[in-house]
Amino acid sequence: MVNHVLSGVDQLPAFLPSLRGCRVGLMTNPTGIDHQFRSTIDLVFREGCLSALFAVEHGIRGMQQAGDAVGNTTDPVTNVTVYSAYGTASHFTEEMLNAFDTLIFDMQDVGARFYTYLYSLSYAMIACARAGKRIIVLDRVNPLGGEKRSGTILDSAFASFVGNYELPTQYGLTIGEYARYVKWYLNLNLDMTILPLRGWKRSMLLSDTDLPWVAPSPNCPDLAAALCYTGTCIFEGSNISEGRGTTQPFQLVGAPFLNANLLADRMNALNLEGIHFRPAAFVPTFSKYQGEVCHGVQMHITDPLVCDTFAGGLLLMDEIRRQAGNAFSFLRWNQDPKYAIDKLMGTDVYRTGKKSAMEVIEEGRAGIRKFSQTVQPCLLYS
Repeated sequence: MVNHVLSGVDQLPAFLPSLRGCRVGLMTNPTGIDHQFRSTIDLVFREGCLSALFAVEHGIRGMQQAGDAVGNTTDPVTNVTVYSAYGTASHFTEEMLNAFDTLIFDMQDVGARFYTYLYSLSYAMIACARAGKRIIVLDRVNPLGGEKRSGTILDSAFASFVGNYELPTQYGLTIGEYARYVKWYLNLNLDMTILPLRGWKRSMLLSDTDLPWVAPSPNCPDLAAALCYTGTCIFEGSNISEGRGTTQPFQLVGAPFLNANLLADRMNALNLEGIHFRPAAFVPTFSKYQGEVCHGVQMHITDPLVCDTFAGGLLLMDEIRRQAGNAFSFLRWNQDPKYAIDKLMGTDVYRTGKKSAMEVIEEGRAGIRKFSQTVQPCLLYS
């Protein structure tokens, strides 16, 4: 059954008249659309109060690849200044703060702790609290639903722009609930309004609703990629391809030196609920192993309600490490002394061998139970 659900942006037209005479900044991207496919940028611009746009990773119009620089520019449609809120400018400067009185945030995330949009929002919240500015968060569904949580609880020693605030890997919050959690966690004195969802329940995935899907980033083209991302994003911290440069990023995992059939057989022998691993070969058009044939698996989610994709991804990495031996390696990003895998996992116990994959998975479940109790007052929906 498809359920009729309205996003926070669908409440915006009735709310905008209260902002007349106020300079409004807008942090958004192509996912910022309402139920009629109208851009949030257009809705605010037509009201005559849009004073600034703020671009996060991938840019205001979604044209940049992961990690590419996002600079200040002028939006060609509205002629409004676009400030970069990514990279070296991820924390708001005084110039950025002086460009608005009220900031609106409207972006779809994917329900995984690694997604940088979460921290673009929290950094904006911190800046607005410091400057006494108001922030309005237009709520959006968590595409993975709001009931299931999995993975590790981030250790603050590994806090970064791909993970912070003691969140689980799959955290089960809407973007509005996340904002409420961050406000509580950081004890922010912040004037914040959440324009809520209508018709959504925690049990609903995005596919259970009539909401349109817009790719939140170039390498998350559909819900299948988002479902796998919670488990396979950790391969970004290794020399194994996570499928970037293919039409099925984060579903395909492999490298030229792996045995696809053996890998699939070993993984399927684990009988992981709701996940099947199919032997696959692919040739990335960019990123790792560009132009080379990679052998590996495609992760198929056969039941999104019961699967633990984090466990599936970590156990897959474990099996690949056994098969690849010295050909496998962990990566550092941009001369950073910390390993990328530690940032993505929020801990170094797996990379260093202090804990096995199964120990990491089991200990994570205990931490998630505690998190679920802690976050309860921040929830907006049943």
